[in-house]
Amino acid sequence: MTATAVFDDAFRRVEDGRPARLTVRGVTLDPALWCRDDLPGDTTLLAPCTGPTLDVGCGPGRLTAALARAGRPALGIDTSAAAVRLARRRGATALLRDVFDPLPGAGRWQHLLLADGNIGIGGDPLRLLRRCRALLAPDGRIQAELAPPGSPSWSGAATAQTGATTTVLAWAAVALPDLPALAATAGLRVLDTRTEAGRWFATLTAR
Repeated sequence: MTATAVFDDAFRRVEDGRPARLTVRGVTLDPALWCRDDLPGDTTLLAPCTGPTLDVGCGPGRLTAALARAGRPALGIDTSAAAVRLARRRGATALLRDVFDPLPGAGRWQHLLLADGNIGIGGDPLRLLRRCRALLAPDGRIQAELAPPGSPSWSGAATAQTGATTTVLAWAAVALPDLPALAATAGLRVLDTRTEAGRWFATLTAR
């Protein structure tokens, strides 16, 4: 089973009202939380997104839809068909697309979102940040969610399990203190960091 299929299975379970616990490298996640209209900390994450925003790995569209309700143009992308279906159902504009595929608005997005651990997409945060930098407008900014200080940064193969299904996917985590060096290598710099409700966020811009 592919990584995408694991997330598809998790979101289908949510749709059916079944338990959808998703365990990645020993950390248990609840996809049902991502299907809520908002989570504590979302306001702090989204506040800087005042212009056109690309939500990378939008999942069921919680953040994309929140931006749309606030009158801010936003597009979500995800490789999970189940996630995109859920996002569209709640009124978000979403495409079934990988961040490394050709995307609309490349080089013109004012903001990119990497929320809910999505800085780990593909298991190579440096490659992902470089791709995000290429998608941004010259004065654009990335709003990223990070692992908290004191937790380890890591990248590589991770075991993912939902229900009785187990697979290996390429994933990563970046702890807040490790972000400045990583960002610099990607041609970015950290403008600010902030925290709310036990979540940690950073704004990055091109150097």
